Amino acid sequence: MQAWAYTLIPAAAAIVGAAVAVNLRPGPVLVSAIQHFAAGVVFAAAAGEILPDLKHAGSPLATLVGGALGVAAMLLVKSLGKRAKGPVGLMAVTGIDILVDGLVLGIAFAAGAKAGILLTVALTIEVLFLGLTVANELGGSGTSKGKVVGLTAGLVVLLPLGALLGGPVATLSAPVQAGFLAFGLIALLYLVTEELLVEAHEIEDRPWVTAMFFAGFLLLLMLDQAVA
Repeated sequence: MQAWAYTLIPAAAAIVGAAVAVNLRPGPVLVSAIQHFAAGVVFAAAAGEILPDLKHAGSPLATLVGGALGVAAMLLVKSLGKRAKGPVGLMAVTGIDILVDGLVLGIAFAAGAKAGILLTVALTIEVLFLGLTVANELGGSGTSKGKVVGLTAGLVVLLPLGALLGGPVATLSAPVQAGFLAFGLIALLYLVTEELLVEAHEIEDRPWVTAMFFAGFLLLLMLDQAVA
């Protein structure tokens, strides 16, 4: 099964999340809990799957170059996010996030099937949250329920596209692969530290909500050991 096919799982999760959000509109505490949980799962995937492969690659220069490009790309995304205005701006920034997610998933599968599968689990939860976010924002602007779900479905098409772009990494030389892994690692860490957790802390923390980060982290570690 090719990497792009696995993106259909998080894509479906995003559409389901949008469909639920336009009808139920989850409260801020629940959204924060989902963000904490997603951050824990993604962080575990980055630390447990991408980082070890990168360390074993033994290519310091490629790691530096790939990591620096990752930092530059994520700072660009952050800058675009600050300039984005209204529903169109939100969709543009979310689309970039989803495309990068697909690219990172393709890179993960280049590192190995296990890394790709575990990252699929992590990104399914993260993209589910993106679907909830887009639906909440668009629903609040008066967009019809059907159109909200349709626009979300259009955005998640970028997931398999990103995976297709990342797929050929497996055919490249080891140093180049290390550079792409470094890029993917930075993208995942940015997602956790500058997006999910920052937004999650916009409301007053509750102990059980904070604990969801560690629940997500431990869940992926247990899943990692189960499929070892």
